[in-house]
Amino acid sequence: MPTAVVKAKCAPYLKLGKPEHRPERVQLGDHEIVSIYGAEYRGIVQYYLLAGDVWRLSRLHWVMLTSMLKTLAAKHRSTVTAMARKHKTTIATPYGPRRCFEARVERDGRKPLVARFGGIPLRRQKKAVLTDRHAVPGATRSKGKELITRLRAGRCELCEQPAKVRVHQVRKLADLASPGRPQPAWAQLMARRRRKTLVVCPPCHDTIHARQPTATPTG
Repeated sequence: MPTAVVKAKCAPYLKLGKPEHRPERVQLGDHEIVSIYGAEYRGIVQYYLLAGDVWRLSRLHWVMLTSMLKTLAAKHRSTVTAMARKHKTTIATPYGPRRCFEARVERDGRKPLVARFGGIPLRRQKKAVLTDRHAVPGATRSKGKELITRLRAGRCELCEQPAKVRVHQVRKLADLASPGRPQPAWAQLMARRRRKTLVVCPPCHDTIHARQPTATPTG
């Protein structure tokens, strides 16, 4: 496990030598953020499982995990500790239980969508099979796919009730503020999440366009 490789893999998640959040991912959902970080980390680890000192990737795990938690914290304007507490879980592995971090999207009548980061024992696997694939530039999931995931969840992001949802959209985030007028709850939510779209149920959508107070979120 070349030291130079570990440094190179850590570099995209560092700023001035310290783990930093990824600004381009702040506008994605929690499931999307965890899914992207998890896929990137899993791909690197699985490639080097034949190495006798694959344990050296523990440095990469810490760097990527901290970057992911900082990205989630920036999204929710919270703290790394709070994000770690929210997404922390334990899974079973052939080498015993391992701590990892996951985000779930609950779906009525179907299994939840689960994205996971970590939980991979850094133990050498002599029978590991390597499959080289050509990297696709910018291979992160698009905002369009992230919106589809939110729509498939079938839950209003304002009142948080299961429903046949639709999308409310604004041209730009600056349009959410009206000088001299209080910002409604839906606009506050969009501004806080830094999103120009909001997945809502028909009643909430109607009240948004009628400029009436919307239902108070239950969560």
